[in-house]
Amino acid sequence: MARSLGAPAPAGSAAAATRTRRLPPLLVLLAAAAAGPGAGGAARLYRAGEDAVWVLDSGSVRGATANSSAAWLVQFYSSWCGHCIGYAPTWRALAGDVRDWSAAIRVAALDCGEEENYEVCRAYDIHFYPTFRYFKAFTKDFTTGENFKGPDRELQTVRRTMVDFLQNHTGGGRPPACPPLDPIPPSDVLSLVDTHGGRYVAVLFESHGSYVGREVILDLLPYENIVVKRVLNAEKGFLEKLGVSSLPSCYLIYPNGTRGLINVGKPLRSFFSSYLKSLPDVRKKLLLLPEKPNKEENPEVVVWREFDRAKLYTADLESGLHHLLRVELAAHKSLAGAELRTLKDFVTVLARLFPGRAPVRKLLETLQEWLASLPLDRIPYNAVLDLVNNKMRISGIFLTNHVTWVGCQGSRPELRGYTCSLWRLFHTLTVEAGARPEALDGTGLEDDPQAVLQTIRRYVRTFFGCKACSEHFEAVAEESMGTVKTTDRAILWLWETHNLVNSRLAGHPSEDPKFPKVPWPTPDLCPACYEEIKGVHSWNEGQVLLFLKQHYSGDNLVDTYAADLGDTSEGRGPHQGGEQEKGLASPGKPQRDQRSESLRPPSVLPPRPRLSDGSQLGLDGRLRSARGAEGRREAEVAVPFLGMGFSGLDMSLCVVLYVASSLFLMVMYFFFRVRSKRWKVRHHRPSV
Repeated sequence: MARSLGAPAPAGSAAAATRTRRLPPLLVLLAAAAAGPGAGGAARLYRAGEDAVWVLDSGSVRGATANSSAAWLVQFYSSWCGHCIGYAPTWRALAGDVRDWSAAIRVAALDCGEEENYEVCRAYDIHFYPTFRYFKAFTKDFTTGENFKGPDRELQTVRRTMVDFLQNHTGGGRPPACPPLDPIPPSDVLSLVDTHGGRYVAVLFESHGSYVGREVILDLLPYENIVVKRVLNAEKGFLEKLGVSSLPSCYLIYPNGTRGLINVGKPLRSFFSSYLKSLPDVRKKLLLLPEKPNKEENPEVVVWREFDRAKLYTADLESGLHHLLRVELAAHKSLAGAELRTLKDFVTVLARLFPGRAPVRKLLETLQEWLASLPLDRIPYNAVLDLVNNKMRISGIFLTNHVTWVGCQGSRPELRGYTCSLWRLFHTLTVEAGARPEALDGTGLEDDPQAVLQTIRRYVRTFFGCKACSEHFEAVAEESMGTVKTTDRAILWLWETHNLVNSRLAGHPSEDPKFPKVPWPTPDLCPACYEEIKGVHSWNEGQVLLFLKQHYSGDNLVDTYAADLGDTSEGRGPHQGGEQEKGLASPGKPQRDQRSESLRPPSVLPPRPRLSDGSQLGLDGRLRSARGAEGRREAEVAVPFLGMGFSGLDMSLCVVLYVASSLFLMVMYFFFRVRSKRWKVRHHRPSV
């Protein structure tokens, strides 16, 4: 699969297994918590010391942009975003092109795909990638910056917007190293002859709307013994007097007072800047710029995991769920309206159709029932995170907090990974919906062959971080998803769309050279899927459908390299130790567990039964006992006794109910008190 929603086909690959820290605890579910930055790491697409891009991380972004003597243009990107990978050469070229501007404005990047940067990206309210933000100089209070506004993101467009941004700095807020960019009146040109101060003065005559003069001023910013000015809309007679016949032109006043029009090959910014930098005695200043925000750390150790391309790996699906629930959705501080409905429907589809291990399914079911039972029309996403992180200490639920790519490995850390796992998850959901249509009974999504596809479509449109990728997916869905009339057709529609995206991105920088974007399944995986009609390749869609149903079924899911579940019977969250990489799945362990009954909301779960009568917990987190499946189901939904399983939300609701009941009792007390006094007055008889 690919790095964007158009990533490489679901072939396996190798990638660095990024070890992740657990998200910090959140004590109050109904309040958005401000998370502190974690330790910084080197961005993957940009290398400090190699690129002109300033590489920021969670530990340096606030210090760099707050109260800085220079302005900043920061790209918040994700190393898994295919569009970000494709845009990286442009961003590097931009940083190199304006390298001489760094005393006034700096081009930086922060990788929101790095685990340690998740929280700081949330703090900056980054929802989609790439996001571009300007930060003014001398900003003392925390700010999320100003969004880049431009017709496109081509190098020249962004560079010109940087010029506008600098020019809009007012008064004391302007970077001190940045010279005035506003034009001078034509009448001041001749007076510069007497006030040149023994240095070169270059005057650029240009038309209104031209950026050449301002860009040359910034290009010469780190050079001494020269000053650059610009003049707009000079009268024709005045220009003729100076010998200026076309715009833009450069009129140069020498240190000895002589002056004249300079002749460059072409009236372009680069020609003017190069000529002026080459003048005698024009040399670079010794600028004391701060050190780059972070230095390149030791390169990440890439662990290659051998895998079978014909298999589907639990580790890929669970790692994808971890990123989806804890990172991508967590970029939204609160959810309401259409966003909340999309989340509820998507979690419902996951809870009913996800074919993975029982503790993960149980977590999804718990989340789904909790969301369905909420009477609120807006929720903070921190509340969802607390449930995903098992702050309620519900027994038997689990989701890894480690990223371990197996079939979704890439030859470099930024390739494949999350979007590959997302494609595999989507394919799996469509296949499961066709195999078990009864699973969606009672959800409002039953009896609709497009239900799963439309839910995926809304999720991608609303939450998927790569904005360009989601727009491409939406365009394809709008054109052809309406033709889907059966669940089989839904499976094939997603397959066709995936191959269409792969074809579009073949040769794109996000393509993994070790796993090229080719039509999938490949002939070695499904020979029967290929046929020729009059010498032209054609798909045998009947065989493709059979292959997809087998490949993405729960029976083809293996637990090799999957995270150790630990002891889920004690209501713990994700296992705190390192990932356990096993060469083989446990012998005799079934690849697909029988599904348990639906869970009740966490607040009404029964107390945990005692592990007696020979009951014991297996390594996969399921209870083994003589009572069989029924006992196993009861144990899997168990919760610690005497209130240890209450969440922050439960406690908040208890406080609200307590306050409400207290107010009600006070009102009733005063009501009956007043009524009693009235009764006494009415029935009082004075003594004779």
